[in-house]
Order: sequence, then structure tokens, then C-alpha cells
Amino acid sequence: MNWQGITVGYALSGSHCTLPEVMPNIKRFVDAGANVIPIVSNSIMTTDTRFGTSEHWQTELRAVTGNELVTSIVEAEPLGPSKTIDVLVIAPCTGNTTSKLANAMTDTAVLMAAKAQMRNGRPLVLAISTNDGLGLNAANIAKLLVAKNIYFVPFGQDNPNGKPNSLVARMDLVMETCEAALEGKQLQPMLIERYQYA
Repeated sequence: MNWQGITVGYALSGSHCTLPEVMPNIKRFVDAGANVIPIVSNSIMTTDTRFGTSEHWQTELRAVTGNELVTSIVEAEPLGPSKTIDVLVIAPCTGNTTSKLANAMTDTAVLMAAKAQMRNGRPLVLAISTNDGLGLNAANIAKLLVAKNIYFVPFGQDNPNGKPNSLVARMDLVMETCEAALEGKQLQPMLIERYQYA
């Protein structure tokens, strides 16, 4: 696909352990010619973890995309009326973000951007990363699975023995899922086996 002239909103919520896996995908979009607008949750802006400091991730996002971060509801709201974003991906999309999105709650820049995208009837792509995807959050995922213009990066159980309710998307399939979503299609298979049994 030719990504020249396409604007990708790349939103990150606080599944910090997946950030090292996510960052190369942002570069893939940039290298393919897309304009990438980074949108971050409060967790990304304020939390230092063993996977990297908040400052590190902010600096890397600016360097890779060449754009300033969208960090607040106020900054994200104009994305709707301006129809800036062609495809919005939330990767990683935590259980908290999944839950709020499924129940129409808007309290972060990421959720405001998602609301703006849905307002415009444009594709929203979710790359879930949640420890309770087969627990209490299963109902929220189900609501989003049947929602119009929402697509999922293929996902599966990442540790069925140690964390049987945990679901994580194949982050390396973000771009391919976005390509399909721009054509109004769900990348298949959507349910995959992430975990390899010994």
C-alpha cells in the first residue's frame, strides 16, 4: 500500500511492557511515507517503569514521527472536526482503555481521539494488551467486536498457563491491520495462537 498522503493517528495507552514492541511499528509507517500523529495517555506522560522512563518514550515518539505529542483531551478534540486522521490505531490498547471505549467514557487524549475518529466514521484499529481479556473485560471486547468501523489487530492468549485471562495482539501486524481497515476489512484470522506450547 502507498502510505504517502495518509495520516495515521498512533495512540499509546499504558501497557508499558509492550512499548518496545510497538515503537518499530510507528517507524514502519513513517518509513512508508505516512504522516504519524502520536497520541498518548496520561500513563505514558507520567509513569517511569523498568521498560523505560516517561521522558524516554516521549523523546523517542517525537524523534520517530517528527510531530509533537497530543497529550490532552483539549488537544485531541479538534481531530474530529478537522477530519485529520485517516486511520487511528491504539497500540497498545489496555484493558482500562478497552473498558472505557466500550462504555463511551472519554477521560484521556487517546479516548478523545477515538471518539473523534468514530464521529467521522473512519477506521479505528485496536491492538489489545490486557490481563483480563478473558475475564471481566471479555464483555467490553465483545461490544467493540460488533461496533461499526472498529477493527482488531489479531490477538491471542500470551500466557495461558500463567495468566489464562490475558490477551495480547500481534503488534507486528499493526500496519497490515490498518491497511485492511482502510479498505473496510478485518484482517484475518483475528483470533490467533500467540503462545507456543513446549
